[in-house]
Amino acid sequence: MSEKMSDESWAFERDYTAGAEHIDELGHVNNAEWVRWIQDIAVSHWNAVAPDEHRETYIWVVSRHEIDYRGNIKSGETAHGRTRVSGEPRGARFDREVQFVDGEGKVLVSALTRWAMLDRETMRPARITSEIAAPFLTSSPRT
Repeated sequence: MSEKMSDESWAFERDYTAGAEHIDELGHVNNAEWVRWIQDIAVSHWNAVAPDEHRETYIWVVSRHEIDYRGNIKSGETAHGRTRVSGEPRGARFDREVQFVDGEGKVLVSALTRWAMLDRETMRPARITSEIAAPFLTSSPRT
């Protein structure tokens, strides 16, 4: 998997290549694998952008996935994943958009996911401050 910060409207991007273990009885990537990739790209974005002290203090959980399956890939093929935070945080909640496209740019899978931030120590919801949100509201990589 390769990853990069995007200079477009997508804040974070990463490629996913389907292996034999990702393929279902229909001969393409299983829906459960797409969900794993949705979670992986979101967590990878957090790890790439959030400062160390935020990553050590907070953890994210999914409260909702809304997924549209429009296409698929087979073993050995690659889907280009891209993600961004959608809108402003609301309390402990951030919405996130994720898309996977093929080599031609055709959208294979799109998702709107809702994430809640928890305090790692108490495992209780924690309000997303402007300081925590700032790196996700721009496409600037962490230095």
